[in-house]
Amino acid sequence: MSENVANNREATVAVIDSKALLKVFGPSDSNLRRIRAELGVKVTLDGNKILLRGDADAVRRGSHLLEQLQRLALRNGHLDADDIQRAISEVLHGKDVSNSKPIDVYNGKQIRAKTDGQARYLELLRSKAIVICIGPAGTGKTYLAVAKAVEALKTDTVKKIVLVRPAVEAGESLGFLPGDLQAKINPYLRPLFDALADMMDRDMLKRYMEEDRIEVIPLAYMRGRTLNNASIILDEAQNTTVAQMKMFLTRMGESSTITVCGDATQIDLPENKRSGLIDARQRLKQIEAIGMLQLNRSDIVRHPLVQQIVNAYE
Repeated sequence: MSENVANNREATVAVIDSKALLKVFGPSDSNLRRIRAELGVKVTLDGNKILLRGDADAVRRGSHLLEQLQRLALRNGHLDADDIQRAISEVLHGKDVSNSKPIDVYNGKQIRAKTDGQARYLELLRSKAIVICIGPAGTGKTYLAVAKAVEALKTDTVKKIVLVRPAVEAGESLGFLPGDLQAKINPYLRPLFDALADMMDRDMLKRYMEEDRIEVIPLAYMRGRTLNNASIILDEAQNTTVAQMKMFLTRMGESSTITVCGDATQIDLPENKRSGLIDARQRLKQIEAIGMLQLNRSDIVRHPLVQQIVNAYE
């Protein structure tokens, strides 16, 4: 156990098992470097004890984290990047995100929240018919929304998944890309296919698309439609205009859900066009039945460098 953590800027944590500790520290101490950076604490090994130095609060959190990770490594026999991220998030936010109910997709795979923000996002996806989620790259906005939609399709809660993206040119010209219109549009839809391919095998994905149970389309193809019994997801929503956002939200039919995902810092619209995502956040915030969530840098779950890059640009 840690000693005198509450009142000191230095503490020690006992090494429970040397092999477990190697898993906690990670290959070439990669996990240890991540713990030091995210908690702001110095960690060194001193014989059969781990020595922590730093701010009293950082030392307290670091001590708790290292105790928990050692027990987890001893119990499971391994630790992966998700385990480390989840444990750090629990310690930083004072909540056990691992208690958040996982999403069941195909092939026996379960998808879990890795941060407190993601845990709150999943609760909204389960409790609200419309959810608007805004946050930086790497926070799992689209991935978790797709996972929840796949779970709903698997359990027959919905009959169809519709994944939508605006085909907005991000500094590139569609006209100069090779191929017909579909070939030009496909690169914009690729991230949605990638998310689906991670949750079901490719033969199943192909079959569901042929049966029209899964549809991945540009936003323009939504005009004039009403979708019943469907999970509808709009990705890259920051690149919709106000009129397009209104059009999209009003496609919702009986027994359907809508999730809107976007990054307010990556708007590719002309300067004279207001983002439909920003507008919706203000316009719809008083509607209780609509869930709204702002994810932030602490919710980034991609490679640790992604968080540093986001920090640098902000």
